[in-house]
Amino acid sequence: MTTVHWFRKGLRLHDNPALLAALKEGAELRPVFVLDPWFVKNARVGVNRWRFLSQTLEDLDACLRKLKSRQVVQLFVVRGSPEEVFPVLFKKWNVKRITWEIDTEPYARVRDEKVERLARESGVEVVCRVGHTLYRTEKIIDANMGKTPLTYQSLQKLVGKLGHPPRPLDTLTSLPDSCHLHGDAATDISFEPPSLKELGVDESQLEPCLYPGGETEALVRLERYMERKSWVCKFEKPKTSPNSLQPSTTVLSPYLKFGCLSPRTMYHQLLQVYKGSTHTQPPVSLMGQLLWREFFYTVGATTPNFDRMEGNPVCRQIPWERDQKLMDAWTNAKTGYPFIDAIMTQLRKEGWIHHLARHAVACFLTRGDLWQPWEDGMKVFEELLLDADWSLNAGNWMWLSASAFFNSYFRVYSPVAFGKNTDKYGEYIRKHLPQLAKYPENYIYEPWKAPLGVQRAAGCVIGQDYPRPIVDHSIIMKRNMERMGKAYKAAKEKKAASDSQSSPRKKMKK
Repeated sequence: MTTVHWFRKGLRLHDNPALLAALKEGAELRPVFVLDPWFVKNARVGVNRWRFLSQTLEDLDACLRKLKSRQVVQLFVVRGSPEEVFPVLFKKWNVKRITWEIDTEPYARVRDEKVERLARESGVEVVCRVGHTLYRTEKIIDANMGKTPLTYQSLQKLVGKLGHPPRPLDTLTSLPDSCHLHGDAATDISFEPPSLKELGVDESQLEPCLYPGGETEALVRLERYMERKSWVCKFEKPKTSPNSLQPSTTVLSPYLKFGCLSPRTMYHQLLQVYKGSTHTQPPVSLMGQLLWREFFYTVGATTPNFDRMEGNPVCRQIPWERDQKLMDAWTNAKTGYPFIDAIMTQLRKEGWIHHLARHAVACFLTRGDLWQPWEDGMKVFEELLLDADWSLNAGNWMWLSASAFFNSYFRVYSPVAFGKNTDKYGEYIRKHLPQLAKYPENYIYEPWKAPLGVQRAAGCVIGQDYPRPIVDHSIIMKRNMERMGKAYKAAKEKKAASDSQSSPRKKMKK
């Protein structure tokens, strides 16, 4: 008799409720990760995230093999779609139980319903546990009288009433004798983690790896920051630098995205650091960042069409315009604004950029300058970010385009002045746009203003070696503010008309 634990997210051995649930019956344990070749070919995943996943699976396999057990335990990476492979494995391995971590994304819910039905048909018990969020999503909504909280403040009040999330469970360090693998299963190389080549990654495209994937690196990184008690207690995310040459935040987001790091583990370690000390508070504290994550997961889990504008009840319908030339210039770091282009270059090369850098380029693409749909920017981030997380990515793009959650559309990031606040000399630009490295500091953010002689001396002539600005920010910003004002007014009038039509008094008059 065999129990399968299906790893999807939650790629770790610490605080993994679903994995520990797989051990309760004492059956032979088979840890499985399903690699769907269709997603390898068609998913919007860049080379950096494929590398991160590959490293994470290798690390998970290595950690499983280190478990104290009568026989080596491995990660079984199975190729195929879950709906195809599991009925075969249920029969081949005599599976009686399957466990997995709850996933709230729409695609995952549909997939899990199909696999659960197939399991029932095969006489396989299904056990699901919460592990990717601090709280069970339904618990938060129930505490809000059955309604989804649509502001961060309301989410914060609700979790305040609920109390701290459960403490993290023990790390799996050994397996009961009854759970060891039988026969030659543990030495079958056909189940080994995928190579980069199998994932379609040309290694020549890769930059040096700054953020290795896996639980081992996640825990080392977490410990490194938790040891900096004063820094943790004083942390205020808006006061960190978007263009520092080394990250000014923890860069734990990719590890939370893949579940290499448990959010509950991070939460309770923060509590210990804060204990007895004066510290910053949500939303700007490190604890506040975990609650932002919880907020977008909760709204994303219950909002139809959360990752698009049309049919999305929380999103304002704004008449964006699609211009492929503008979109390509933004995507490929050719806007002519060095601060914006440096950010997009870092994103493509490293797979991570600071949250304020994300603010700057998202505002520039949408309401600030280019007036392009936020969904298109979201798709680029989905491909290039290591921490591309469905709920957070969509929620943040709606926020930054002032389509939902954020109303102050007139607060626009300057593609020139904003970067100067924390990097007067443009060292960040010089690092990521080396063609501009020799520009004097008074022209590094606006090289088109430099006299031709200065441009030639710097070895970079604007319009020839680096593009001219594709828009005039000072002019287009004002025009776009007017557009946003009209869109907001139209949305307000539409809501008022809808409320009037549905009011009891109106119905009585009819």
